[in-house]
Amino acid sequence: MTRNDIAETLFASFLLGLAVLLLLSSGALAAEPFTSAYTSFDTAKCPHQPGSDEEDYGTWRCPGYRGLPVRLAAGDQRMFVSFGKAGANDIAANETFTGFNSAYQGTVEWRLAAGEQQPFATILQWQVMTEADHKSDAKGPSPASGRVLVVTRLGKDGTCHLGYVDARANAGANALARKIADEHARSFHCGKDKPIVLGAVSPGLILPGKAH
Repeated sequence: MTRNDIAETLFASFLLGLAVLLLLSSGALAAEPFTSAYTSFDTAKCPHQPGSDEEDYGTWRCPGYRGLPVRLAAGDQRMFVSFGKAGANDIAANETFTGFNSAYQGTVEWRLAAGEQQPFATILQWQVMTEADHKSDAKGPSPASGRVLVVTRLGKDGTCHLGYVDARANAGANALARKIADEHARSFHCGKDKPIVLGAVSPGLILPGKAH
């Protein structure tokens, strides 16, 4: 093998090593800083504690993610959803919508930072009645036409509604909900900060924190 052959071989090896290094680096940079886990619940299959009066429909405790239960309560045609073992005492356990609403079953998206096991937020779709639904209801039963993604902040500093996205008015509703969770959940102060509403909002759909 001549000196030129050796030089060419060494140069080719250098280029190959550089390509591998660049590939690995680009993969690391492209890695998502956040990820999602999913669990489903159905109150018809969860332990139920009956309410104390006619407009108190009781509470449910459904399985969630890594030992964090989904806690639900209902009354006066409205739902309340919280997460975690101390859920009944969190602000989220008392947050709902002005319009009649429901979330008796669904899929919870749990947002996690890469490499961590405890989620910092959840995303859950609620069915919410619009003003038009309520007017129609005066003439007979009317299902809720509104679909709202509720982003809930989790953590030892409090569990509360962080933000809302109208799932029917926004084609990228899930991405908007994740944006709220990823960018604001860990700095959001429950009971002090105003919930965030991203994207368009359908006429007649009343969201907390949104001017009407």
